[in-house]
Amino acid sequence: MPHLTASADARRIAGGEQLGFGVPGYAHPLLAPAEWAELARPGTPLHWAVLNIANGPGSRPDPHCLEAAGRLRNARERALHGEAPDDTVRASGGRLLGHLDLAHGERPFDELIADARSFIDWYRIGGFYLARCPADRARLPAVRRLTGTLHALLTESDSADGGGRLVLGHGTHPYPGYAEAADQLVTFQGPWTDYRWSQVAEWTADYPPERFAHFVHGVPRTHLEEAMRVARWQGAGTIFFTDRNDRDGRSGQNDPFAALPSYWDEIVSRIGPGISE
Repeated sequence: MPHLTASADARRIAGGEQLGFGVPGYAHPLLAPAEWAELARPGTPLHWAVLNIANGPGSRPDPHCLEAAGRLRNARERALHGEAPDDTVRASGGRLLGHLDLAHGERPFDELIADARSFIDWYRIGGFYLARCPADRARLPAVRRLTGTLHALLTESDSADGGGRLVLGHGTHPYPGYAEAADQLVTFQGPWTDYRWSQVAEWTADYPPERFAHFVHGVPRTHLEEAMRVARWQGAGTIFFTDRNDRDGRSGQNDPFAALPSYWDEIVSRIGPGISE
């Protein structure tokens, strides 16, 4: 779906809104211990992070993932109870989301619900990231049925306060009706060379920044400030920027979002507590 041009009065510069990180999926904690440790560090402005074991929850509980999930849960509890005053962003977010691959609408409903139950039972996740979510109008009813069921499962669990969080991983601007199907939509996922010239869909101006996320790879350190200006201009409240590149487009080992960017400390300081660019 092509990006649309927003009128001047529809564009939003959310100067008073603080950006935070959405992490679409670090590598397994054994392969990326530093990445998972950084997510639990006090003061990391984390909205949510995705746990993906084997394109889903895997066939059995993974002890390393259980440990990583527990650390994030404990960090959020400390923030919620005021024990970590620097974790203001985490206190309003900080959830671990289970990865559900919708395969652009091709995966059976029962299969997805079975994966969701495993995530809840094993890892006590606080929501779901629906990867490869369809964006067309025809598949919206099926997605709404799925998200309604997921919200009910999360509400029944003791790990997801407020019914948990659902994020639709479109990677582009979907049909506007999807905005009512979940808590947040990923409306951009791709390279900096596309992002810096991208335009926002007009209908997104009807929603606050916390409803949208942008994931951008190949962002040079020298363009970090510009990238954050684009995110604010387009009304995205959640971001993940990295200087890593997607070399082959699909290989999990070359996933640019699977590891920390080389400028991690700098971007944390730029959008951390009390920082606004």
